[in-house]
Amino acid sequence: MKIQAFFDEETYTLTYAVFDPQTKDAVIIDPVMDYEPASSSYFYDSINKVMEFVQAQQLNVVYIIETHAHADHLSGSQELKRRLSGAQVLIGEEIKSVQSTFKDVFHLDDDFKTDGSQFDRLVGDGEVFKAGSLEIKAIHTPGHTEACYSYLIEDAVFTGDALFMPDYGVARCDFPKGSAETLYRSVTEKLYQLPESTRVYTAHDYQPGGRPLRFESTIGESKKSNIHINETTQQADFVKFREARDRTLSAPKLLLPSVQVNVDGGHFPEPEANGMSYLKIPVSQKND
Repeated sequence: MKIQAFFDEETYTLTYAVFDPQTKDAVIIDPVMDYEPASSSYFYDSINKVMEFVQAQQLNVVYIIETHAHADHLSGSQELKRRLSGAQVLIGEEIKSVQSTFKDVFHLDDDFKTDGSQFDRLVGDGEVFKAGSLEIKAIHTPGHTEACYSYLIEDAVFTGDALFMPDYGVARCDFPKGSAETLYRSVTEKLYQLPESTRVYTAHDYQPGGRPLRFESTIGESKKSNIHINETTQQADFVKFREARDRTLSAPKLLLPSVQVNVDGGHFPEPEANGMSYLKIPVSQKND
């Protein structure tokens, strides 16, 4: 198995191409759709970079995998699927609950489905599935969101937002149905039970202190030195820290467009009579 990372500097997002160099079977994890909020316009620079690599390596992409419905970038899954014959978009089955939650938040039309059918395949906790010659295990790691999954492929685990680089910690837990207590259990009872040599690939690197890009560590490194949850961290201490910190955080810049598109499987809303698609922006009074 080989892994190629693509870093989007605008959203600090890592997209991964994971492939068998012999059979050329592959998956793409967490692809990005470039989006300019000021003009509400999208473009394909990130997708083009992934496609150039796929074509150069002559890869057979079986699945486009989402670790969760991201709140900080729009998914490029549907554009990738359009360009990759036979590729399917895959996410954890708990996306159905997330869809129900955000259907209410955005007051979406009655015909917006909350059964996950916008995706080609839903997987459950502990499910093992094949992408050609690659064997993948889905590990439900909620807390950041209810539907977060990590994916174990050979000796590498792709943790989404459940576990970042040791010097950055873990993700926020203040989104709807997020839970610091649940995230603590996901990390300590699931991810930290993997062999310490397991390589960890994160969905984001925010480059704390201005350090160079890093996106690979190990379970052993994180257990020893993760600044938020390591092997000595007590649950009560983490929950107190995480909840206090989350109260100080602003919403992600692309939260509203990202969630609307991503819970719908990476689709934009259907065009209206004038041929334009429209996203909803809820308006509320800010509490001091």
